[in-house]
Parts: sequence; structure tokens; C-alpha cells
Amino acid sequence: MSGELSPPSIQQLFDLTGRIALVTGGAGYLGRAISEALAEAGATVVVSSRSLDRATAAVSALPTNGAVEHQAVELDHKDETSLQSGFAAAVERAGGVDILFNNGQGGAADDWTDITDEGFRDQLSNAAGYFLLARLMRDHAVDRGKPASIVMLGSMYGVVGSYPDSYEGVCPASSVGYHTLKGGIVHMTRHLAVYWAKDNVRVNCLSPGPFPSEKAPAEMVERLCGKSPMGRMGLPQELKGAALLFASDAGSYLTGQNLIVDGGWTAW
Repeated sequence: MSGELSPPSIQQLFDLTGRIALVTGGAGYLGRAISEALAEAGATVVVSSRSLDRATAAVSALPTNGAVEHQAVELDHKDETSLQSGFAAAVERAGGVDILFNNGQGGAADDWTDITDEGFRDQLSNAAGYFLLARLMRDHAVDRGKPASIVMLGSMYGVVGSYPDSYEGVCPASSVGYHTLKGGIVHMTRHLAVYWAKDNVRVNCLSPGPFPSEKAPAEMVERLCGKSPMGRMGLPQELKGAALLFASDAGSYLTGQNLIVDGGWTAW
């Protein structure tokens, strides 16, 4: 029928040209890969870090298309004043924000045998920061009258327990505070998604499986490989496709979901 618009192509669905994405912790191990994916898809990326120098260095390494100018801001998501000023700076410098990746992470790695009350509470403060930033993003989107995508970074350890023998005699076991935090983030995603769907704000959770950095103990990594159906650890670039799905119009009917990128770990 004449006058009907053709449905978007797959290239158009994944295209982020003209979109602005804020990635907290975007200078970190996985944050860099997420920031790269968004930039490669055409987005203007605002990288935040507790260190402005680290954020600036990460921005300088991002690919650019045309007149895109990526930005760096200082933001500590565990400090409410800092997260408010950091979000405001991102909006001011980039002209708005369409996509938020709540990726920043910080806290004690102590296992259940010796984590303190203070350390446990400090881990859980990450969840408070995720929520406060997500609410700022939702309010910003509603004020602008534009859709938005919020992506929380969870973990397979928000869904399953860890194997004690993977860590025994090598390093502390996976932190009980971290497991509690990530499980809470997975469910917070569902809760916010159903409340904010009417606002045209999608909320999803991206949960990496085993993606140890080069700093991880080699023996622990070898043991973890034996727990994976694929027999190997994930590489940062293997998060890019899932991140882009949630951020782009390709995922326009996805909200309240937890996508676990784990090489089949949780399929056992």
C-alpha cells in the first residue's frame, strides 16, 4: 500500500547514530568493551569514572564517526552527591542522555568467613547507586519526552552460587556481599521495568559469566575453565553484541530481562 513505511533494516535497528550513552565505570575491564560497542554503533559515549583522568584516557581510545565527540565525567555512583553532579555533567556536555549502562562496581572481595558488617554494607551500596542513577535517567527521559534504555550490570553469580573448590587454597571465595548485590540488581531490574514501561523507559540486566581479567590468579582461572561447558573464559568483546541489543531499537520489545552471557555456565 502506498504511503506505508518500510520496516527498519537490521542495520538500522542496531544503529545508535544520534544517541548518547552514559557508561559508568567505562574505563574498567568490561566497561571499555561496552563503551567501544556503543561507539562503534555510532553513539556519543560519556565515560564516567571515579578518576577523571582514567575516564579521559578511556574516551581518547574510543572510535569516532563524523562529528561525534565522546565525553568524560567524574562520577562515584556510591556517593549520591557525586552521582547527581556526574549525571548532570553528562547531560550538559553531551546534550542529554538516551542510554545508561550502570556498570560501575566497587567493594570488598572478602568471602563469607571474614567479611565485616562495614564491608557487606559497602557492597550493597552499589545497588543504591544503580537505583539512584536509574531514577535520574528515567526522570530525564520523561522530562524530554523521549524513550530511554537502562542496562544494569548483573552477574551469573546473581543467579547461581559459586563452586568452593574453584577458589580453595588459591584466593578468597567469591564474596557473599557480591552475590547478594548481584542477585538484588537482577530483581531490581524486573521491579523498575514494570513501573517504567509506561514511561517508554526500558530496564534490562546484562549478566556476565566468567570474564576474569589478567590480574586473576592463573590457577583459579584454570579451575573455572573446567566448570564451563565451553571450557574457557569469556573475552570482553563477547559482551558487545548483548550490550548493543539492549541499547538499540533491536531490543525495543525487551524490558525486565536478565541476559546471562556465560558460555553455558548456568545451563549445567
